[in-house]
Amino acid sequence: MARIVLGLGTSHTPLLALEGARWSERAADDLRNERLVTSDGRMISYATLKAERGEPYADQAVTERFVDLHATAQAALDRLADAIEAAAPDVVVVIGDDQDELFGKDNTPAVAIYYGDDVVMHPWQNLEAAPAWRIPVTKGYAMDAAHVFPGHAALGEALIYGLIARDVDIGSARIVPAPEVNGFGHAYGFVAERLFKGKRIPMVPVLLNTYFPPNTPRPGRCYDIGRAIADAIADYPEDLKVCVIASGGLSHFVTDAELDETVLEGLRTDDRATLAAIPERALLSGSSEIRNWIMLGGAVSGMALSWCDYHPVYRTPAGTGVGLGFAAWHPSTPSV
Repeated sequence: MARIVLGLGTSHTPLLALEGARWSERAADDLRNERLVTSDGRMISYATLKAERGEPYADQAVTERFVDLHATAQAALDRLADAIEAAAPDVVVVIGDDQDELFGKDNTPAVAIYYGDDVVMHPWQNLEAAPAWRIPVTKGYAMDAAHVFPGHAALGEALIYGLIARDVDIGSARIVPAPEVNGFGHAYGFVAERLFKGKRIPMVPVLLNTYFPPNTPRPGRCYDIGRAIADAIADYPEDLKVCVIASGGLSHFVTDAELDETVLEGLRTDDRATLAAIPERALLSGSSEIRNWIMLGGAVSGMALSWCDYHPVYRTPAGTGVGLGFAAWHPSTPSV
């Protein structure tokens, strides 16, 4: 019987693949952003954000602070990587979001599972016109080439059947026909590149449509599907050690520490009601990736949250940035 031996949550912001001294380059893009989405669901420009709230984070949006946060975040990622190494999973189920990478506007399932043998990355396109900070980030995301990571077709297919049996109508895919057109993106490449320590651990990608209404699953539904995934894993007849990882989040591109703390407290206490009550208007744009963590919360329900680290990043004076979150769950609570 397969069993979940480890659950992890990690942010995958470009800042984690970029030196702290260069975070200001990413911040410069925020200053020109006309499509920032706030936690009350409004789309505004940076100029409007600044006019509404002023510059309360000017003392934090400085290179010295960025360098310190980068070091802290890398230590947290190392801790997650060490946890994977210690648990030695046979397969990793990665809950991530797809942003026009494998799926496109012609077909965007609300939730899908990939059950192919090869997880083929989609190289980032049009880099010649991109800001310079994207170059190192493509490597951190394993999107600088059509890298191929191993899948676990048998478990992926079993999860699809298991979810269907539990009244979850699930999308599926098992091939990447042309990586120059589509393939796997940052949510999966970051996990394999940064947390696997060079090991080729088979992955089963769960692709959650967080970004693109109208078919974005509600928070409570995400939690319930996570529970169904855990049950389907437990039904798998082979003796597999499984790690489940949520990749993405937390709040961005306008940092909302209160929202992030609500999510983390709901996960810490395994409180479905709190997680299900998070307003959908707060889960738009980048903050939509919180759904990945909520689905993880369902999958690790009953396990112990053994470690959690959170840091709100304000990379501009008006407060754009990201909530950096890292967490680990074990069947019991050993040291990590």
